[in-house]
Amino acid sequence: MGARAHQADRGGVTSSQHGHPDGEPGAPGPAAEPGNEKEPDARFTLANERTFLAWNRTALALVVAGLGIVQLLPPFPGVPWGRHALGVPLIVLGAVVSVTAYAEWRQNQTALRRRTPMPQSVLPRILVVTITGVAALSAVVLLVSAAR
Repeated sequence: MGARAHQADRGGVTSSQHGHPDGEPGAPGPAAEPGNEKEPDARFTLANERTFLAWNRTALALVVAGLGIVQLLPPFPGVPWGRHALGVPLIVLGAVVSVTAYAEWRQNQTALRRRTPMPQSVLPRILVVTITGVAALSAVVLLVSAAR
């Protein structure tokens, strides 16, 4: 077996530009059928697991930051709801990130087993939108507090 054939067998080289054996982008090949699943290279499985664990560390940090804001931050003068308005969305975001990370881990593992393209992650978009919103809310709370 040549080096290229060995790489293709291990998932390193594909027969078309998008990894589909029939050469049509976006069209699943025979490997996409559930009965044709193969155990992926352990390196890919472990990398998928490391990504899942990294997202869960992020989720845990968001929950802890939210709890810290609600429980430890001194109240904002004139804005009694300020701590909860800032902390609770971070706690909820942590829960969403953790659940989504698990769903994406499963999708990625299935794609690896079926040798289909990896799905695109929604987690970066979720984090960007929510953290931007919390930052804007933080600015509003601070401005309202300073004005009173």
